[in-house]
Amino acid sequence: MAPMDAPQITEARRPGVDQIPALVDELRRTFHTGRTRPLAWRREQLRRLAQMMSEREEIFIEALREDLGRPRFESWIAETGFVPNEIAHVSKRLARWTKPKKVPTPLALQPGKSRIVREPLGVVLIVGPWNYPIQLVLSPLVGAIAAGNCAVLKPSELAPASSAALAEWVPKYMDPACVRVVEGGVPETQTLLDQRFDHIFYTGGGTVARIVMQAASKHLTPVTLELGGKSPCIVDRDADVEVAARRIVWGKFLNAGQTCVAPDYVLVHQDVEKPLEDMLRETIHQFYGDDPQKSPDYSRIINARHHARLSALLADGTAVIGGVTDPADRYIAPTVLRDVDPSSRVMQDEIFGPILPVLPVRDVQEAVDFVYDRPKPLALYVFTRNAAVARHVLESTSSGGACVNDVVAHLGVPELPFGGVGDSGMGAYHGRLSFETFSHRKAVLEKGTRVDPPLRYPPYDAAKEKWARKLV
Repeated sequence: MAPMDAPQITEARRPGVDQIPALVDELRRTFHTGRTRPLAWRREQLRRLAQMMSEREEIFIEALREDLGRPRFESWIAETGFVPNEIAHVSKRLARWTKPKKVPTPLALQPGKSRIVREPLGVVLIVGPWNYPIQLVLSPLVGAIAAGNCAVLKPSELAPASSAALAEWVPKYMDPACVRVVEGGVPETQTLLDQRFDHIFYTGGGTVARIVMQAASKHLTPVTLELGGKSPCIVDRDADVEVAARRIVWGKFLNAGQTCVAPDYVLVHQDVEKPLEDMLRETIHQFYGDDPQKSPDYSRIINARHHARLSALLADGTAVIGGVTDPADRYIAPTVLRDVDPSSRVMQDEIFGPILPVLPVRDVQEAVDFVYDRPKPLALYVFTRNAAVARHVLESTSSGGACVNDVVAHLGVPELPFGGVGDSGMGAYHGRLSFETFSHRKAVLEKGTRVDPPLRYPPYDAAKEKWARKLV
């Protein structure tokens, strides 16, 4: 390994489809040597990953600008700043997490000692999405490395600049014998899925998730699926409308709405529908000016195909705010839709763009029923000054995560699990959960041989059964 104060500059070849099976085999042989198991190796790799994020931050920020038109501040808060914070949190606690945990041993198995040992799974595959193409590859990697695994990273081909940046710099900082990057599209992904991994971590949409899960089943490989869904935002009659509008606008139009936990639609009490609409309009103007297309703080849609899909959804309601599009610039204005039919296209699938349907409801219970009748979302948000109302919403609905009087911000709490439920995914990570996701909890019982009572051995009789019943 390179000196502690210098990154590894080893150039790792970028594998093609035909080289992927050999690459995975190489990683499996490396893992078998025990190279990744020492705590010192894990800490050093985490340190180098943090070093990469610091020294190459401008390269990643520029890649994100090229792929998504992302403003610098959003790239820092959601990607280049997020990953080092995750590394710092995990590194500080790693020694404690890896320590075997002693558990009581029943009297019937005495004398003996029992403990839970966390061991790495082996070789894991991390398939990242295009909307946060740096963070959503490297954040799972933090957990994989902390747990002592080898890893294959597959960044999204739909964010080519970010993918290329990861492919160039990860091998120069991380141990290339243990961490590899595979670029490419469907052929490379399919070939990777044909290999045997010890865990697959996928972030993306439900359609591909089903393909991932089917491929994993051939090898009985466990999966973590971080998906999405239509995350509802409920605004009660007594909510602070000004604060609600400000936080909804920020969370919805962050990355031009291309955020898995963005508020997908708003269910607002009919008494405050107009005040909320007015505050949404005023807030959008405050954030992005008279012409958001000229704002340096507003992102672009990832590609022409998604731009066309989103543009078609504008017909499903009345655009009371925004509604302007520019295909040549991959631009869609921050848009608020009114008069939306719950059965329309915009209310069927996750929008994943800067279009916010606002639907009035008579009361909170109608909003709760609306959410309950639909697939479980990745996140749920409720704005209210009434603690009993907030508690009722949280207890009456199911979602991957939730915020009361805020949106998206729960991702910033390292020890809160981030993951979905039902259609929005399975498994969770962040903080300790990242370490646990990529670890196996092995049960270990140690017994000596000096004492070996004959109670459990044949031939059995009534006396043995009597004593066994007393001891258990």
